[in-house]
Amino acid sequence: MDRAEQLRANAAGLAKADYLGSTSTLCKGCGHNSIANQIVQVAFELSLRPHEVLKLSGIGCSSKSPAYFLGMSHGFNALHGRMPSVGTGALLANHTLRAIGVSGDGDTGSIGLGQFKHAVRRNVRMVYLIENNGVYGLTKGQFSATADEGQELKYAGTNDYPAVDLCLEAIAAGCGFVARSFAGNAKQVRELLKAALAHRGTAVLDVISPCVAFNNDDHSSKSYAFGRDHEHAMQDLGWIPKQEEIVIEPTEPGETRTVGLHDGSKLALRHLEEGYDPTDKATAVKRLLRAEADQEFLTGLIYYDPSRPSLAETTAIGDAPLASLPDEALRPAPEALASVLARY
Repeated sequence: MDRAEQLRANAAGLAKADYLGSTSTLCKGCGHNSIANQIVQVAFELSLRPHEVLKLSGIGCSSKSPAYFLGMSHGFNALHGRMPSVGTGALLANHTLRAIGVSGDGDTGSIGLGQFKHAVRRNVRMVYLIENNGVYGLTKGQFSATADEGQELKYAGTNDYPAVDLCLEAIAAGCGFVARSFAGNAKQVRELLKAALAHRGTAVLDVISPCVAFNNDDHSSKSYAFGRDHEHAMQDLGWIPKQEEIVIEPTEPGETRTVGLHDGSKLALRHLEEGYDPTDKATAVKRLLRAEADQEFLTGLIYYDPSRPSLAETTAIGDAPLASLPDEALRPAPEALASVLARY
């Protein structure tokens, strides 16, 4: 980043450097670092205010990465697999925060799978970002739940179990925004992040992020080489900010169509597949299953449904964050409590 770029201010009066975090301690070339860089770029472009952003994570290499972006934001590093419940509590206390939860394939697909499914089911308004590399990189490369069946690794042996597709799991749980990308496709990651941040509820973004230390074999679907050679982009994604009244209605495959997001922003989609409709749940599920069977690396917005209310809307907790209310608005009066106790 040159000096001019560091000093250029956005609409929030902040420079890009203001969105940086600590220096990464992850392996050089790790896809997680690229994702962190895209979050910094997106936060700067959207003029996010760091104190209005909540970063959440669990345990693992992926969960270290929130330290590397938005150093002035709120943050909580939870226990392994417990990030969704911590995020649920935090966002009930203050539903006005923009939440970015960073998890891994082990943190989400193994010990945290139940927590992941219930957070999605409740539609907690957060970006749920999965940095997916198919291995437990922090503990020397054991297979995770998303590892390819039949895959062989030098130290882990052969994986005998079918992979868990976290996008399929998200759709089955009722998620209204499900996307997949590749850490090496910076533009697509950025545009999906922008759209996810504007979504009404849980936005699941599964990013294949190769582990250069333990799972970068050319035959692994989580490697850079496989991603480069097998990626099949569903759309050419672009972002239309809310203040720009631009609507383009396509008539033929290959032309651009726009998807209206809850806050009025637009996600522009360029269809590369004739007839694919990301708003059709059955089609999304079938396409994911076909991609698995064909060893195809499917990226883009896979499923979109903005109709479900978020957890804050469902619980009708009001416009004012609970965290900002005075004690008298949150607790019963002393006389009311005394009246209850008197009955016992």
